[in-house]
Amino acid sequence: MKLKSFLLAFLVMAASTIIAQDLKITVEPEAPKMKVGESVQLKAKVVDKDNKPVSGRTLAYYSFDARSVEVDSTGKIMAHAPGNHRIIVVSPSEDGNFLRTDLDIVVDYPPIAKIVIEEIPDKIYAGTTFPAKVTVMDAMDMKREDVEVKLTSSNTSVANPDAFANIYASTPGKAVITAQVNDITSTVNIQVVENPVAKIELSSAMDQARTGDVFHFNAKAIDKKGATVSDAPVTYTFAGVADDVSSSASGLIKNDGRFVANEPGIYTITATSGPYAAQKTVKILPRNVQRKIDLVGHGTVDTKHTSDLWVWEGVDGRDYAVTGTWGADGTAYFWDVTDPANITKVDSVQVDARTVNDVKISEDGKICIISREGASNRKNGIVIIDVTNPKDVSIISTFTENLTGGVHNLFIYQNHVFALSNGEKYYIINIEDPTKPYIVSKFELDTPGHAIHDVWVENGIAYSSNWSDGVYMVDVGNGIAGGSFENPVAFGHYEYPSGAHHATFPFHSQSTDKFYAILGDEIFPYGLDVNSDNVAGGFLHFVDFTDIDNPDEIARYEVPGAGSHNYWVDGDLLYVAYYNGGVRVVDISGELMGDLYNQGREIAWILPSDPNGYIPNAPFTWGAQLHKGHVFYSDWNSGLWAAKLEPEKPKDVNVETK
Repeated sequence: MKLKSFLLAFLVMAASTIIAQDLKITVEPEAPKMKVGESVQLKAKVVDKDNKPVSGRTLAYYSFDARSVEVDSTGKIMAHAPGNHRIIVVSPSEDGNFLRTDLDIVVDYPPIAKIVIEEIPDKIYAGTTFPAKVTVMDAMDMKREDVEVKLTSSNTSVANPDAFANIYASTPGKAVITAQVNDITSTVNIQVVENPVAKIELSSAMDQARTGDVFHFNAKAIDKKGATVSDAPVTYTFAGVADDVSSSASGLIKNDGRFVANEPGIYTITATSGPYAAQKTVKILPRNVQRKIDLVGHGTVDTKHTSDLWVWEGVDGRDYAVTGTWGADGTAYFWDVTDPANITKVDSVQVDARTVNDVKISEDGKICIISREGASNRKNGIVIIDVTNPKDVSIISTFTENLTGGVHNLFIYQNHVFALSNGEKYYIINIEDPTKPYIVSKFELDTPGHAIHDVWVENGIAYSSNWSDGVYMVDVGNGIAGGSFENPVAFGHYEYPSGAHHATFPFHSQSTDKFYAILGDEIFPYGLDVNSDNVAGGFLHFVDFTDIDNPDEIARYEVPGAGSHNYWVDGDLLYVAYYNGGVRVVDISGELMGDLYNQGREIAWILPSDPNGYIPNAPFTWGAQLHKGHVFYSDWNSGLWAAKLEPEKPKDVNVETK
C-alpha cells in the first residue's frame, strides 16, 4: 500500500489513537539492504510481550517515497532509486491499540560510470568567470548528486576552478580542466583569449516601479571600436536601501536581467563582465493593493467537518451552493446563497459513505456529482444527483465500476465525469444519460509508486495533479496532442522536489498574455488531529507554461505559518484557501517573479472563526470560489461562508519610462 492519498487517513489514525504498550510489530528482515531493481518480501507480525504472535491483527505498509522504494499490500518492497528510505508498518485496532514500526531501507548506489563536463564555450575571455556544468552518471545511467566532484586545472595561471565548478579565466592561454570522482575522471580543453570588452552599457525601460513589478535590464558589452561583444558573459547583482529602517532591501535578480524588489526603497543594479561594470539606480514604491474584505454571511455546519464547495446559478436564476462533509455520515448540503448575507440550507442528501470529499455541478446547472469514500460496502464511487430544483434534490444514479477504492476528487466537463480511483488514476465517465453512466477511458501514469490527488479540466485539457510526479497536462479534446475523451494523451509535465503537488489551477494572464499553471502543495507537518485545531504547510508554485515544452517555475506565494489548499483565479485576482491562514486574496497582475507574499501582493485576508463550530474558533479553510462578486469559502470546522472585497483603489503610481 502506497502513502499517497492514504497519508491523511493514517495521520488522523495516528493522532487519535493510543499506542499499545504490551504489543508490538516485528518485521523480518529488520533493515533490508537492496540494490536498484531488487525486491524483498517483508514478513511482519504483531506479537505480545512474550514475543508470541497475536492473531486477528491487520497489517498495512506505507512508503514515505514510493517513487524510490515501493511497497504493496503484502509487504513486498521494490527498490527503484538508491539512498536511505523509510517504510512504516502499522496495525490499527478498533480498541485503540494502534501499533507502528519504522524500517530503514538502504538501497546501494551503483558505481560511478562517467563524468560529463558541459557548457564550456569555445573561447573564454580573460578576467571572466564561467560556471561549468558537471554531471555525474552511474552504471544505471542515473544522475548522481550525492557525490563531490573535484575540479583541477593543468595551468592555474590561465584558468582556476573553485569548489563549486566556477572557473576563473585569468590570462590568455590554454589549460586542461579535470573533473574527478574516486578513480573516474573526465577532461576538457579550454582556451582563454584577450577580453575585447572596453565598457558596459546598462539600460531598462523603467526607472521607477512598485514592489512586485518586474524590470528587464539590458547590459551591452562594447569593445574599443564601439561594436557590441555579443558573447561576453554578463553577471547581474543588486544592492539597495529600504525605505523602512527596520527592513532590509530584498528582491531577486536573474542572469537574463530580470529584477523584482520586495521592499520599497532605492536599488542599484550592477552588470559586470570581467573587470568592467555599469550601474543603474531605480526607485521602488509600495505596491499599495491592500483592500478591506468584509464578512457577509455564514451557513453553519457544527455537527461534522465540512469538505469542498461549489457555487452555481440554478436553472431558476437563483444562486446555490453545495458542500460536502468529511469523516462523518456521507451527507452533502445544498444552500440558497442568492442573498449571501442570508445563506440558507435548503436540502441535503445522505449516501453510504463516511466522507463526501468533492462536489461538482455540471455546466448547465442541472447535475451534481458527489464523491464517496468509506462506504460500508466498500463500493464507494460517485453519486449523480438531479439539482434542477436545489430545494428538492434527488439521486439519479450511483456509479461504482472501477471506483471501489474510493473517489477523493472529481470534475465534470461536457457531460463527462473525471473520477479519481483509489488515488492512482482517473476514469472518464460518460453521463450524457445520467441514468446510464459508462466508462470511456482512463488515465494513469506508469511511474513507480505513482499517485494522484486531483484533476481539473479546462478547454479540453485535464490537469492531473500527481503528488511526486507533479502536474501532467492531458489532451481530452483540445486537439493539441490529438487526444479525446476516449483517448486521453499527455503532452506537458512539470514536477518539483517536495513531491507534495496536490492541485492545479490554469490561468491565462490578461495583463501579460502568458499562460500559467498554479501548482499547490498539501502538507501536514505536525499530522492532522480531527478533534483539535491544526497547522498546515506548503505553498503555491507559479509555473510559466507559455512554452509547453519548457515550463519555468517563476514565482511562489507562501503564507508564514499556514498551508495552501484549494484556490480560484478570476482575472488577475487569486482567491486561495490557506487552511489555518483563512482565505487570501492575491494580486497576480503583470509579470510574475519571485516571492509574491513578500512583494506586498496580498490584497486582503479573512479568517472564518466560529465559537460554535465543530471545532470552536479553529479556522481551517478548505476551498474558495468567486461567484457574482462574492467570495464563497468552505471551512473544515464551521461550514459555508461568504465575504465581499471592497472595490479597487484608484491607481496613484506614475511609472516613468525611457
